[in-house]
Amino acid sequence: MVNASSSRPTPQGDRPLALTAALVRIYVALVALTLVALVVLGVTAPEQATAHAWGHALVVAVFAVVLPLRLRRARAGDRGAVRAVGIVAAVLFLVNVVEAMLPAFPGWMRVDMLVTALLMLGVVLDVVRWAVRDH
Repeated sequence: MVNASSSRPTPQGDRPLALTAALVRIYVALVALTLVALVVLGVTAPEQATAHAWGHALVVAVFAVVLPLRLRRARAGDRGAVRAVGIVAAVLFLVNVVEAMLPAFPGWMRVDMLVTALLMLGVVLDVVRWAVRDH
């Protein structure tokens, strides 16, 4: 007996949360570039590589490790991991929007935060779409 639901293609094809995966890859690359920028600015323009900027960059770097790990489990079908990806992305969205408004960060870092917030908003929306549409 064949289970018809397992052979039926999902609305996203065989790659669930493909948009989320792409956005998370961009996020990880952005975090890596931010860390490189902080190292370079620390040498060339230390006033642009503040302690606040370093603190923020290190926190988002931790999430750049956690998020892909949760995403891998989510794409394997773990609904709890899908929820975790959505929650982490929502927290990153909110924190980056709030911190982008603070004068403690240099202007370039605020732009970086807003780009990160947009990426995480995309992740949240894709996770919600997946949860509502596919399940």
